[in-house]
Amino acid sequence: MEIVYVYTKKRSEFGRQCNFSDRPAELHVDILPDPSQMDNYIERNPCDTPTQCAQEMSEHEVNTERFQTETRGINHVEGGWPKDINPQEMEQTIRYRKKVEKDENYINTVLQLGSLMEHCIKQNTAIDIYQQYFEEEEASEVAEEQPSAKTINVFRDPNEIKRTATGLSWHPDGAKKLAVAYSSLEFQRATKDMSFDSYIWDIENPDKPEMTLKPVSLLVCLEYNPKDSHVLIGGCYNGQIAYWDTRKGSQPVEMSTVEHSHRDPVYKVIWLQSKTGTDYFSASTDGHVLWWDIRKMSEPTERLILDPSRKGNLDNALGAISLEFETTMPTKFMVGTEQGQVVSCNRKAKTPAEKIVCTYSGHHGPIYALQRNPFFPKNFLTVADWTARIWSEEIKESSIMWTKYHMTYLTDGCWSPVRPAVFFTTRMDGTLDVWDLLFKQNDPTLSLKVCDESLYSLRVQDNGRFLACGSQLGTTTLLEISPGLCTLQRNEKALATAMFERETKREKILEARHREMRLKERSRSEQSKEEEAKDVDTEESSEDLVARAEKEFFEVVEFELKKREREEEKSQSKADSEKEVSEEKEAQDLS
Repeated sequence: MEIVYVYTKKRSEFGRQCNFSDRPAELHVDILPDPSQMDNYIERNPCDTPTQCAQEMSEHEVNTERFQTETRGINHVEGGWPKDINPQEMEQTIRYRKKVEKDENYINTVLQLGSLMEHCIKQNTAIDIYQQYFEEEEASEVAEEQPSAKTINVFRDPNEIKRTATGLSWHPDGAKKLAVAYSSLEFQRATKDMSFDSYIWDIENPDKPEMTLKPVSLLVCLEYNPKDSHVLIGGCYNGQIAYWDTRKGSQPVEMSTVEHSHRDPVYKVIWLQSKTGTDYFSASTDGHVLWWDIRKMSEPTERLILDPSRKGNLDNALGAISLEFETTMPTKFMVGTEQGQVVSCNRKAKTPAEKIVCTYSGHHGPIYALQRNPFFPKNFLTVADWTARIWSEEIKESSIMWTKYHMTYLTDGCWSPVRPAVFFTTRMDGTLDVWDLLFKQNDPTLSLKVCDESLYSLRVQDNGRFLACGSQLGTTTLLEISPGLCTLQRNEKALATAMFERETKREKILEARHREMRLKERSRSEQSKEEEAKDVDTEESSEDLVARAEKEFFEVVEFELKKREREEEKSQSKADSEKEVSEEKEAQDLS
């Protein structure tokens, strides 16, 4: 409970004062020894007592009172004018200046101060106080330093019911502010008492947010306008999109209408490169990608249905969960889907069917992060299921590089803005992994246990030095990584180019080999089908042959039967003739 008011009084002004005085000791209870207790005593023999030549230490903990600070500003205006002169009136100020300049004391004072000022200016010209010495030695020390990261600050969700930090966005003018979107993405877990507020934090003051954003629904994503640091755009859980101007307060300046908004939570919004700096586009799991202009939020300027069959059927649409837009490629953009596919699109295509260029398949779950390499835009990073994969635009069948399969789900990832071979991933067990592909590819260069709960979001500041991680319980941890991981190494661009080209070439060779094997299997299957067809044809034409064979068989059987009958008749006649001969011989013998 916070103390709102403090009342101070002297001790003598309330209650009766306690008076203490010295007095001798008094005996209140006397417990006499009991000899029968000696029977319960068991002597321990032998008795082992360990000793150590060290000082005994004790540990104590104490909770100190949190000291809250506030930042206040003051505007200085032109002063020093007499009371009878209005500084806003040009004529009065000019008249007074001329009067002062004619004064002799003024001239003497200016001449006296001018000599001092001239001396300081000459000193600055002679010595460069900002000169950096021993730059080469510092670089060699950076190269030898072990990869590390340290926690700078922790920003906690100030509400009693904790929500997940689902979106992070750095202030475009330096790393002084961080906008955090808080939401609950678990189905039907949002309670009635849950706050909808999201916050903008000053990274040097973790006790109190600098500004509160008050949307009509929980904010899933939040983005600063890179051209106007006062303007933010946010995607809500109910599908609406709101934009804020920090100069106009906590309430959104304008919101999209429910009828023309998304039907599912808006998972990603990205500002487009335009002359006005007011265009952006959004993606949601309802299968739509919508283009907007903050000057007209009543309806989107353009729509795209992510139907891979290119028929514009919303029933077959893929749910979008991540977006990628590279300013050097103003017409191209990429969408990561719930189904594990990356859809490459061209906004300036003539027909809606031609806007979906191709798809990349290789993940087993939703693609939570999708980003092109800032140095090599043809290569992009995807984070989903248990792996992070690096792809080349030229190869659609498989990725060119990938991490090992982790024991826990990956939740987010991004490239380093200053080193082409370094990227970061977050895991569901609260671990942040830093990968340096030029150092080693099988394992992360640095694994850091940030918190006990799941990490959900990740964002790197433009100088690559500061890193913000948002967790499931709304805790945003600000980390500073070691200089070796945020300083461009010697020949790193050339080595990274060679590595990506080598892996791309290898995948092309493997894909050509697989294609050749598939063609061979297809030709074999076609040959086997032709043989089966021939066998079917021969079976159909052999009906006559079967009938003829049956006829011949029965003819042979009939011939054999007749032959057997003839042989039986011959043997019978022979037996009869032999019998007659024997009877004649018997008759002759009798006679």
